[in-house]
Amino acid sequence: MSLTNLRHSAYAALEPHAREHHGLSTINKLLVICIVTAAAFAILETEPEMIGGRQSLFRTAELVFGSIFTLEYIVRLWIVPDNPDYARYRFPRLSYAVSFPAIIDLLAIVPTFVTLGATGGGSLLLRFFRVLRILRLAKLGRMSSAWHDLSSAVTERRHELLLTISIAGIVLLIASTLMYWAEAGAQPDKFGSIPRAMWWCIVTLTTVGYGDVYPVTLLGKSLAGLVAIAGIGLIAMPTGILASAFSDVVQRRRAETALAEKSSGKPGTKRA
Repeated sequence: MSLTNLRHSAYAALEPHAREHHGLSTINKLLVICIVTAAAFAILETEPEMIGGRQSLFRTAELVFGSIFTLEYIVRLWIVPDNPDYARYRFPRLSYAVSFPAIIDLLAIVPTFVTLGATGGGSLLLRFFRVLRILRLAKLGRMSSAWHDLSSAVTERRHELLLTISIAGIVLLIASTLMYWAEAGAQPDKFGSIPRAMWWCIVTLTTVGYGDVYPVTLLGKSLAGLVAIAGIGLIAMPTGILASAFSDVVQRRRAETALAEKSSGKPGTKRA
């Protein structure tokens, strides 16, 4: 088998949308297992009672998973010329290397070389790289069309979503200012400035409500009720926008699939 044919086969095995049949290839199924298992090991490693006496096991597992993901990254760079999304560029591999999926793949393997070469595990930077291994779960996005649909929905409604974020910021600033005005005299340690009042406004507008900070004056409680009601509306706005956009993307994909089936006279190509 020539290198070109081998590259075509590797591309079909790694890219779900390049397959003629529904579902993941065997290689992708194995990669999914590796991704989930590697994330599980990264989570368990943060528990002292779990890692005690098992350092060699976790280091070996990290080396194995890191090697697998490094090999996958190299192969994905190699098969880029077969990907129509990047083949049109003058330097397809470079274009792919700076793309979001490739950056995620790179970030998934960097912690392996950093943590294995480090001694001691108490530094903040080292803990950051160890936690960064959980980012490998983001690699699952390329395995499912649902993730692609969600990404398309966010992209299509990005202006509306940015508008809701802007509105939320304005409401947060107004609410913090009003709570500072109403509660600063009674609770200077909690509402003595607008930045301090922002903490209460954030947890209230997001409907979290930790209860560690709350108004005690009548005016403050009255304003707090209005802020809590406003928080419900702020949460509902982006939720409705995303739900509508996601539904539109799914319906459009189904229509395209049905049209492809009708044109070819056989079941259309579907991604996992």
